[in-house]
Amino acid sequence: MNTTSTKIKNSFATNINFKKASGVKTLGLAILLSTGLNSFAQEGKKGKVNIGLVYPVSTNGTHAALDTNVFSLNALVGVSAAEKGLSFAGLSNIVRKNASGTQFAGFSNHIGGKTSGAQFAGFINTYGGGNGAAIAGFANISKENSGAQVAGFMNWTLKNVSAVQVGGFMNKAGDVKGSQIAGFINVAKKVKGVQLAGFINVADSSDYPIGIINIVKNGEKSIALTTNQNLTTMATFRSGGKVLYGIIGVGYNFKNKDEVYAFEAGLGAHFFQSEHFRLNAELTAGSLQNFKRGNYFKSTFQLLPSLRIGQNLEIFAGPSFNFVSTNTEEGKNLQKHYVKSWDRKDNTLHALFLGYTGGLAISF
Repeated sequence: MNTTSTKIKNSFATNINFKKASGVKTLGLAILLSTGLNSFAQEGKKGKVNIGLVYPVSTNGTHAALDTNVFSLNALVGVSAAEKGLSFAGLSNIVRKNASGTQFAGFSNHIGGKTSGAQFAGFINTYGGGNGAAIAGFANISKENSGAQVAGFMNWTLKNVSAVQVGGFMNKAGDVKGSQIAGFINVAKKVKGVQLAGFINVADSSDYPIGIINIVKNGEKSIALTTNQNLTTMATFRSGGKVLYGIIGVGYNFKNKDEVYAFEAGLGAHFFQSEHFRLNAELTAGSLQNFKRGNYFKSTFQLLPSLRIGQNLEIFAGPSFNFVSTNTEEGKNLQKHYVKSWDRKDNTLHALFLGYTGGLAISF
């Protein structure tokens, strides 16, 4: 009995000593970690680590807005003077001066100075300038920029851009040495590169705008009247730079009785330009409609040698290569001879044929 009691007492004492030792070790480790982090955080003024919930509830406290960080992690909003490393925030990163690292935010990044890293935001990035990439779900707004901008809706730069802007709807900048790609509209001053828009490009000078309408201050704009072998007569507006231009127009087919209303849009390019002659290559998509039933769609590539008479008049004519898709009787009978044709089971005709186009244009 005494032996058993003695064993229990010894075991209990050993357990207590083990717990005490473990507690001492844990306390020592905590002190060591705390001292290490504190010494790292106070490593002069070169950089700190800031971890927190929202300013000023963080390891940098109320002094956070004056600190330069090498790493930031905030559940909601982080505030600092400068960033030299990674920054993560559930909502927003706010940097008063420059950022040379990468910022990730669920909603927005706001950099008061320049950036030399990347910015990723669920909604918006705003910054003074820099050469880093900015990617946002909605918009990127900056004073100037030499890095890529990609936004779901809009990129807006007050001054110059020397990189690429990709916007789901719109890009706006001063002078551009790069490219603007937008779903609807690009706006700039001098462009040394390509403007690609789903509908309209606006610039003071741009030789390579790719859009249906291109309003270029020192470019070309003209109204053209054309007709083809099927008596589809079009009034078109052609606008662009010295090389590329856009085409949009409406017209009437004088051969049909029902499908008579014509629509056309496309792109063109000028080649072999001289004072009185040039070659225009055009790629267009057109349609004939009666606004009731049936479809007639035509894609055309045409080469149009052009004679320029004076400063404002241009006469052109040339061959065309066409692809047509139609399910109407008038559409099928509009062209008599096809290079190749095939009917589908849904009574739709697909065909290739050769044609011609001629017309005149008055520039302004």
